[in-house]
Amino acid sequence: MTRTSITGKQFDEERALYHLQNADVTDCVFAGPADGESVLKESGDVGLKNCRFSLRYPLWHVKGFTMTESSMDDKTRAAIWYAKNGDITDSVLEGIKAVRECAHIRLERCEIESQEFGWKSQDITLVDTDIVSEYLFMDSRDVKLRNVKMKGKYSFQYMENLEIDDCELDTKDAFWHSKNVTVKDSIVKGEYLGWFSENLTLINCKIIGTQPLCYCKNLKLVNCTMEDTDLSFEYSDVEADVKGHILSVKNPKSGRIIADSVGEIIRGDAVMECSGEVIFRTETEKKTETTSEASKDIA
Repeated sequence: MTRTSITGKQFDEERALYHLQNADVTDCVFAGPADGESVLKESGDVGLKNCRFSLRYPLWHVKGFTMTESSMDDKTRAAIWYAKNGDITDSVLEGIKAVRECAHIRLERCEIESQEFGWKSQDITLVDTDIVSEYLFMDSRDVKLRNVKMKGKYSFQYMENLEIDDCELDTKDAFWHSKNVTVKDSIVKGEYLGWFSENLTLINCKIIGTQPLCYCKNLKLVNCTMEDTDLSFEYSDVEADVKGHILSVKNPKSGRIIADSVGEIIRGDAVMECSGEVIFRTETEKKTETTSEASKDIA
């Protein structure tokens, strides 16, 4: 099948390239006085390179696409909805609600500013990407982030099956009501982190902010540090190994929290039975860990 090539054109009419199939679109601009919507709706097997979008709803119901070295400005509202099997690289996405109800989308080396990014989607991957989003990935499934810097507020709520690796998260109320989340080698900064989550695991992470990790089920912290974390773990089922100091721990429901030191352990005035233990790591254990690490270095 011969592949169509469209180069150096400008389109602004309604559904300008509707149902375009098996085509490459290069150096094109989607903007103009006609202010048309849905320029590439229902397209498939489309390659977009060095294109500029400034019209609403450009990539709806698209099945199979690549977009590289392209930009979608803040007028490109609700840019990619109901799309499947897409790769986006080296691009800028700025419109609100940029990705919604999509599946099998990978974004790499992108700059994203989209207040409601990634809602109700499945199998979305972000790699080497910076993102600003007030509500990020609401109610999505099977999402992976690697080397992502994000800034937001109410992130990763009502999600299932989320993997985060080597990321910097500056957020608030993250992971609320989420299930099956693993965060590795990352910085997680925010308030009220992880409330009402189930199967949340943090490994080699730095956790910063007030009242984290409350009302959690099957919460695990492995080799983490905590900074400015007061009133932690209230009513949570938790197994935590924290290196360093915790400002305060309040009424953990069950499990145990191991730390070098805790500023205050608050018990009482609980609305449920709370039997969680707080255990201080002994000097002997600290010396053993130090010796083991030194032995590895020598080896």
